[in-house]
This record gives sequence, structure tokens and C-alpha cells, in this order.
Amino acid sequence: MNDWNPGKYETFTDQRLLPALDLLGRTGAVPEGDVVDLGCGNGPVGAALKARFSGQALVGVDNSPAMLARAGERAVYDRLIEADIAGWAPERPAALIYSNAALQWLGDHDTLLPRLAGMLAQSGVLAVQMPFQNDAPSHRGWGTAFGALFGDRVVARGPQILTPEAYFDLLAPLGAVQVWETHYLQHLPAAEGAHPVRLFTESTFARPYLEAVDAEEMQALIAAYEAAMAQAYPLRADGSVLFAFRRLFFTLRASGA
Repeated sequence: MNDWNPGKYETFTDQRLLPALDLLGRTGAVPEGDVVDLGCGNGPVGAALKARFSGQALVGVDNSPAMLARAGERAVYDRLIEADIAGWAPERPAALIYSNAALQWLGDHDTLLPRLAGMLAQSGVLAVQMPFQNDAPSHRGWGTAFGALFGDRVVARGPQILTPEAYFDLLAPLGAVQVWETHYLQHLPAAEGAHPVRLFTESTFARPYLEAVDAEEMQALIAAYEAAMAQAYPLRADGSVLFAFRRLFFTLRASGA
């Protein structure tokens, strides 16, 4: 896919930051070593990670040059590394590998997660949050609208994440695991000429669909999706919308020696 657009992503900073901070609040203490913001994006959680673990080096890892450039402007990371998470490895065992809304873009979680856990220092923590929204109208709507307009045209969809039970069973042999879900009722502000849910999803989940069409087709796709969202998420009197969003969390504290 094309590079990410930090400006579009930051439109809903408050809504995206809350689950990131909720995950941070459940990490607990970590041992000595680097704190890794894996899939750091534009760095919205960097300041909170640095404040929480002020005596430890903060390393940001992402494969988007545009997002890393924005993260660098925040001046909180000790190092920023451009790398694909699937092939990345730390220089030394990490105290914390923190990944907020990134791992859902990667497949093979049954091998990825144990590999990441193996990069932790003794009693280190792996902390992960991912959207768990694929079955909701906001996400199904893109595939439905695209299929109705363009038939069997192939879209490079992201991989499907596992069930909460599968993550527990996968990680439990490796240490102490917590798995939980949270439904966030997000209040999205009114936007002139656009349904707020479309603006929220188009900078993330919808990217594969939008990049598979030309400019004229994009307008038709957006119109079809917005019509569906008007039914699924009715606008309030002021043009805003209440948007229920489901997220999956888990933490693993690696077994001691």
C-alpha cells in the first residue's frame, strides 16, 4: 500500500489515544532494558511511555517513513527505526514490547506472538491492543460496498486476527497472560459533506479498498459506503454520531529464569 497519511490519522487522536493509554495502564512494572513502541506510527503514545518509564530508552519501530518523521518531531524517542515488524528484532532483550493498533496488519500470529515473546528480558512484558471490529457495520460496509460495485476485483485485505481464547492459549505457556475486550462508545464530531464513521475508517481499515480504485470509482465507493453508514450509525441532530468500537487487549509477562 501507499505510505500512511499522518494528517488524516491524527483527525481522531483523542479516540485512538484512549485505548492506547488503557493498555499502558495494565502493563505493570517492567525490568531494566529498552521500552519498544512497536508500530509506533506518528508517536501519539511516545510521551506517555517516556513519562511512565523515564529511566529507560524508548525505541520506536514502524515501516512508514511519513509516520516516523512525525514521531521524530515529538522529540521523546531515543531511537526511531524504520522496519517491518515481521522481520524486526531488538538489539538486546526488551523490558517492554508495547504494540498499539499495529499487529492486526500482520498475519501468522501463531508464530509472530511467540517470536515477540522470545525477545523479552526475564519478566519482561508484551502488551498488545488491536481493533476487533471486522464484523461491525463500519468495517463490513467497505467490503459490501466494494463487492456490489466491482464484483470479484481482488483487494489486498489485511489478515484476520485470532479469537481472544486463541491468544490466551497461544501465550499461556510462555508466562502470565491477561486477555480482555473493551467496547468504546466514541462520539465522533460532525463533518461537512462526510459521514464521521467514513472519515474514521478511511485512514486505516479502508485503505486497501480505496487504493484498489481510481478517482471516479472512489467517489462511487464512498457514496455507497456513506449510504450504508447513514443507516447503521444515524447522525444526531448536530451531525455527530455515536460509534461503538470494539478492541482486543492482551498482556504477557514472560516467565522468569
